[in-house]
Amino acid sequence: MSRTTEAVLVALAAALAGAGSVLTRLADGRAPTYDALMAPAVFLAAFGGLLVAVRRWAPRSTRALVPLAALLTAVGWVEVARIDPDLGRLQQWWLLVGAAIAAATLFALRRSGVGVLRRYRYLFLVAGLILLLLPLLPGSWPVRGISLNGSRLWVRLQAGDLSLSFQPGEAAKLLVVVFLASYLADRHRALTEMPRRLGPLRIPEPRQLLPVLLAFGVSFAVLVYQRDLGASLLLFIVFAAMLYAATGRVAYPLATLILLLGGGLAAHESFSHVRVRVSAWLHPFADFAGTGYQVAQGLFALGSGGLTGSGLGAGSPNLIPAAATDFVFVAVAEETGLAGGLAVIAAYALLAAAGFGIALRARDPFRKLLAAGLTITITVQTALILGGVLRLFPLTGITLPFMSYGGSSLLANLVLVALLARVSHEEGS
Repeated sequence: MSRTTEAVLVALAAALAGAGSVLTRLADGRAPTYDALMAPAVFLAAFGGLLVAVRRWAPRSTRALVPLAALLTAVGWVEVARIDPDLGRLQQWWLLVGAAIAAATLFALRRSGVGVLRRYRYLFLVAGLILLLLPLLPGSWPVRGISLNGSRLWVRLQAGDLSLSFQPGEAAKLLVVVFLASYLADRHRALTEMPRRLGPLRIPEPRQLLPVLLAFGVSFAVLVYQRDLGASLLLFIVFAAMLYAATGRVAYPLATLILLLGGGLAAHESFSHVRVRVSAWLHPFADFAGTGYQVAQGLFALGSGGLTGSGLGAGSPNLIPAAATDFVFVAVAEETGLAGGLAVIAAYALLAAAGFGIALRARDPFRKLLAAGLTITITVQTALILGGVLRLFPLTGITLPFMSYGGSSLLANLVLVALLARVSHEEGS
C-alpha cells in the first residue's frame, strides 16, 4: 500500500463518518446536527494528524494500521452518535485527545525507540497497579472511585464544577503488557527450561516465574474485587498467550486453560453477578423482561438485520440496553446486515493480521513480544465482546475496540496503534 492510498483511505473513513451520521439523522426525519456536519473535519484532524506523525516518526511502519483504526472508529461513531448525540459529541473530543496523545507517544520515542520502555518495566508495573487501584479510592476524595452497573471500574476527578470520569484500567492494560514483554524478553530462556518437578509435571525455576506470577496475581485479584469480569478474563488470556509466545511451551496455555475452567466454576458458585450473566447467556428468554432482556433484544436486532440490514437510521438500537457500548456491533449489524457485520469482523481480522505480522517479522525479542502482546490484547478483547453479543459465551462487559463509546478505551487503543507503528518502523516492516 502506498502512502497516497493510505491517506485516501483515512479521508474515506472521515467522509464515511460524516455521510453516515447525516443519513441516520435524515432517516429519522431530523435535521443533521452540527456534530454530524463537522465529523469529517474532526476525523481528518485526528487521523490525518496521526498519519502525519506516523510518516514523520515511524515512516517505515506497516501502512494498514491507521486506515483500519480510522475505519472502525468512524463506523462505531456513526452508531454512537445516532443512539445518543451527546455521547457522539464527547467521543469526538476523546478522539482528538487520543490522537494527540498517540502522536505524542511517537514523538517521545522518536530517538530512543520502544527499547527505552524495556528498562523501566517495574515502573510500568507499579504504575499499572496504581491505576487499577484508583477506582477503590473513597468517595470523599477529589479523585474518587465510582460504581456503575455493579462494577467499580471508574474514577471521577472533581474540581469545582468540572467533573471528568475515566476508566484507568484501559491504560493499565498497556502498562502490564509492556512489563510482560520486557520481563519475558529477558527471561524467556530460563522459562523455557523445566529443571524442576512438581509431581509428574516439569516446571521452571520458581524464582524465574515468581515476579510475573505476582504481577498477574495482584492485577487479577484487584479486577475480581472490582467485579470486572471482562478485564479479568482478558488479562488471564493475554498472560497465557504471551508466556507461550515467549517460550513456545504448550504447557503454559494448557495450565492456564485448566485454571480458567476451574476459576470459572468457582466464580459461578461464589459471585451472584457471574451467575446472572451465565443464566442470561444460556436462557435469555426465560426471564425476558429481566436478566435476559439485553441479550434477547440483541438477538432480535441481529435477526431483523437480515443480509443487507434495515438501513442507516432505520433500526431500533435504543431498545437494547448499553447499545452504544457493549452492543454497538449489534446496532451496526442491524442497520447494515450480515454484510456490514462481516465487513467489521474482516477489518478487525486485518488489524490483527497486521499486528501479528509485525511481531513475526521482528528480530528483537522485546519488540517481538511487545507487538505480540499488544495485538493479542486487542484481538482477544474483540473476540470476547463479539462472542458475547453473538451468544457464543457470556457477556463480559468490556468495550469493542475503537467502535464502542468510551474515551478511555479509545485513547488506549490509539496509543496501542502508535506503539505498533513504532515497533514496525524499527523492525523495517
